[in-house]
Amino acid sequence: MRIFEPHAHMFSRVTDDYQRMALAGIRGILEPAFWLGQNRTSVGSFVDYYDTLIGWERFRARQFGVHHYCTMALNPREANDDRVNDAVMEILPRYLEKSSVLGVGEIGLDDQTKKEEKYFIAQVELARKHDLPILVHTPHRDKKQGFQRCIDILRDLDFDMARVLLDHGNEETIKITRDLGCVSGFSIYPFTKMDEARMVQIVLEYGVERMVVNSAADWGVSDPLMVPKTVVKLRQAGVPDADVERLVWHNPIEFFAQGGRFDPAELDRPADVDMRETFDGNSVLRGQDPDKT
Repeated sequence: MRIFEPHAHMFSRVTDDYQRMALAGIRGILEPAFWLGQNRTSVGSFVDYYDTLIGWERFRARQFGVHHYCTMALNPREANDDRVNDAVMEILPRYLEKSSVLGVGEIGLDDQTKKEEKYFIAQVELARKHDLPILVHTPHRDKKQGFQRCIDILRDLDFDMARVLLDHGNEETIKITRDLGCVSGFSIYPFTKMDEARMVQIVLEYGVERMVVNSAADWGVSDPLMVPKTVVKLRQAGVPDADVERLVWHNPIEFFAQGGRFDPAELDRPADVDMRETFDGNSVLRGQDPDKT
């Protein structure tokens, strides 16, 4: 089954992960800009990171047949850091015009501070200006309260809920997002938060309309194959293949296509692979023979 992975931080993954994801049926990956585990101290480090998302990571994915896209943002955690927040907001608009940037994200709340709200609002307005959907990070703590606050802010801004992906949901949050008209996202982890079995139960109860699942695949304990593994569990539970395909292929593609930046038809076949190709003189081979990889 073809899969579009709508939230994977591939910057933190090794090349073997791209190989395994491609073999598992993942045709496309959306990589949201986010926190790297340690706060950055200057805007230049954000510039280098953003350039990597639209440059090297896009190239690296293509070398294994995977189409790579991203969203750009000042993440909520570093929105609290006055060393970088305003400076990042100054450079962000130019990245939001890049062809492989399909939305604004991750934005939202983490510690649920006033500064986070300030920059959340500012970036929602950037999304409106650049005609892009938004990917909203919701807090790991006090999640229901954080979800509700994000929703209240978006309603106050009169932002189109069809262009909102409220991510990191669970059994509690689906009850408040189901009828909003937004897309509900679920990050599937090996040992914490949502897992495959819990996701199966949500699908059996609520169906798959306006839902997506992702692996997050960040620098912590995570697994970039959680979406294919969830597909297996859904099939074992008797969920029809058409519904599974809707969840892991059509829903994320239709959501991120709203900005008009890519043609979903380009995902009908794997990305072109040319192991002799380089990026700024560098390749994924590290001196290996391309004919033997």
